[in-house]
Order: sequence, then structure tokens, then C-alpha cells
Amino acid sequence: MKVKYWSYCLKFRHPFTISKGTKTHQPTLIVELDNRGIKGYGEAPSIAYYNIPVEKMIADLESKRTFIENFAFMEPERYWHYLHHLFPQNSFLVCALDMAAWDMYGKLRQKKLYELWNGDISKNPICDYTIGIDTIEKMVAKMKEKPWPIYKIKVGTTDDIAIVKALRDNTNAKLRVDANAAWKLDTALKLIPQLKELGVELVEQPLAKDDWEGMKILYKESSLPLYADESCVFEQDVEKCNQHFHGINIKLTKCSGITPALRMIKKARELGLKIMVGSMNESTIGSAAIAHLLPFIDEVDMDGPLLLEEDVATGIDYDYGKISYSNGPGLGITYQGIFQKH
Repeated sequence: MKVKYWSYCLKFRHPFTISKGTKTHQPTLIVELDNRGIKGYGEAPSIAYYNIPVEKMIADLESKRTFIENFAFMEPERYWHYLHHLFPQNSFLVCALDMAAWDMYGKLRQKKLYELWNGDISKNPICDYTIGIDTIEKMVAKMKEKPWPIYKIKVGTTDDIAIVKALRDNTNAKLRVDANAAWKLDTALKLIPQLKELGVELVEQPLAKDDWEGMKILYKESSLPLYADESCVFEQDVEKCNQHFHGINIKLTKCSGITPALRMIKKARELGLKIMVGSMNESTIGSAAIAHLLPFIDEVDMDGPLLLEEDVATGIDYDYGKISYSNGPGLGITYQGIFQKH
């Protein structure tokens, strides 16, 4: 095999703000695995608070390039285990390579990934659209700019109820809120009943990622389903979330790829947890990987290509939240480098 990579800094349509900060661009690494002319593509965006910048992914890749290329590739699971031991401290890079391996494997087998996994796409969940933190007026304007059936509202300010109320006054769409670990227990206990009154359907990561005692209380008291995000990074976290959250949000980049995500989905089902797969503002490449998991999950947040002004591939379409696939095998994407979206 041969490996290539490209780094990009993709511009957001609007500055993207959550409780942890604001950014105008999304740095991301695209990798290509080439096995005798069959090429697979993967992606890992860089998120500042996980301390794995694109530069570290590239440095690690270059330091072990020979090992990546010399593996006798047969199927993705074995390759993931190899990569996992090769890069024990870089789940982001492992994700990009694992994704590329699955894309390549699907092309070798001439099947879409969901077909390899026997997925039924007839009941796929609808993708939400994220409204980042801003002034209330701008958040309402962003929502009106993009009529959509489900919105995820970023919260974690002193005006959270006023924000959600203003948005609710302007839409009948489903609303979800994501606090990104910004609330204390007493705040969550106070806000959640009010959010339910406003028709919010779920709350994502209300408390700090390690506040398990607080989550145990909130889990018992909450009138809304609670989904773990920052508290559920790796496979071993799924079990910990049981009896603390009603569901988990799996991020491919954080958990280190499609291979562990499939195991996390299986474990969550065994525990009776609801399953969301979420976005880290991936381009169409990473978002296509999420799309193939749709038959196996309950909720999805894969709106990266909608939030970004630029993209690097084509292959999935969004029709008012409904995802459609290309006819191609594997991820079904066509990588074309950076291009402007219209």
C-alpha cells in the first residue's frame, strides 16, 4: 500500500461558537490509501481541546509511514488493531486511516459500506442542523436562513432559556440542546424542566465529562433524555454511561474510527442505550462514513458539509435532513481537493 495525505483549513459559513470557544475555520487531515490502484479516503478533523492538531497527525504518520504501508491488508478490523497499537496516543490519525481502509475494502468488494454490514436504509434517521452560540438575533437569523426539520442548539450561556424560547417562537421544528459540558448540576436541574416546556426533545452532555455523581442524580431527575458526548470517547466509556445517560453520541474521530464505532453501537444496544453519531465538522468524506452507520443508530448529527463554506469531496446529499448516497462502493465519495460550495 501507499499512503498520501492533504491538510486543509476549511472555512465555516458563520463563525462557529460552542461553550468552549469560537472558530472560523476547521483544520482537517485527509488521507488516501492506495492498494494496487484501489484508493480509499479517510478524514480526521482537529479539535483544539483534544490536543491533537493536524501537525501532530502528520508527524506521527510520517514517523511510521513504512509500517502503515507495509501491512498486508486483507480486511479493516485487523488493520485497525494494527494501527491502534502503532499509534496508541493518536486516535484521530487511526480514525482517518481506518476510514480509508473501509472505503478501500468496500471498493475491493464492490459494495457500499452499509451493504457490507447488512444495513436497511429505509428507516434512516434525519440529520439535524446545528445553530452555534451567538446573539439571540443572529441565532434566529441563522435558523431562518436554513429551514430544517431538526435543530441542535448550542447552549452554555447565561441566556440559555431566552435563546431556546426565541428559536421556538420562530419554528415548529424539533429542537435539541447541547451544553458541551457547560452546566453545573443545579443549573441543569433548573433548566431541563423549562426546556421540556419549550418542546426540546433531548439534552446532550449537560455536565462536566467526569461529573459521574452529578449525572447519576440528573439521570434520575431529568424529564428529558440525556446523551453523553465528552463523557463517551472510547469503547470502555459506553459501559460507564449506563445508568448515567439515556444515550451516547459516538464521534468517529474521538473513538478512533468506524471499526470501534461498530462495536460501540453493538454494546450500546446490549445496554439499552440510545445511539447518536455526531459530527466534528467533517467534510463530505468524514460525513459519508457517518452516513453508512445510519441504519444502526437512532439520531444523527452529520451537518459538517452544511456548516462549512468549503468542501473537498462529493458523494452524499442532504434533502431537508434526509441523507442520500451516491451509487459508488465504499464510502461512495469522490475526492477532488478543495472547492467552493454554492
